[in-house]
Amino acid sequence: MANSIYQFSAVDIQGTQINFKQYENKVLLIVNTASQCGFTPQYKALEALYKKYRSQGLVILGFPCNQFGQQEKGSNEEITAFCELNFGVSFPLFQKIEVNGKQTHPLYQFLKVSAKGILGSENIKWNFTKFMVDKSGQVTKRYAPTTKPEALEKDILSLL
Repeated sequence: MANSIYQFSAVDIQGTQINFKQYENKVLLIVNTASQCGFTPQYKALEALYKKYRSQGLVILGFPCNQFGQQEKGSNEEITAFCELNFGVSFPLFQKIEVNGKQTHPLYQFLKVSAKGILGSENIKWNFTKFMVDKSGQVTKRYAPTTKPEALEKDILSLL
């Protein structure tokens, strides 16, 4: 079992393999996203947090996922265009992944074990579940899809 997030990598939405070691000493907010979800407007608040705190070391990582209500059907190019055009997203986005089931991305296997959900559940319940990671690569908290990004500001500041 991995002991920090820095042991993982993922392919960004442009097709480049990203080693998470590059995020050492940063505070990470990792979110499974979707373009056709009731929570999709959270992209705007996530981008606002990113712009406000990135110079202090916050990085938001978006992982599109089509496992909940088929709400992320687009190609990587379509997802990128949608996020930039509608929400001005400039934080890193990754290629579509699975967050539950046999094909769960290894990063999400680690996140789910490190910060369980309600009643100890590991499964992701819906789009825009959020995980906070401290500067040492440890998962500190899981947030429900209904938790608005702006409500995370106090936790972000405590880790920065």
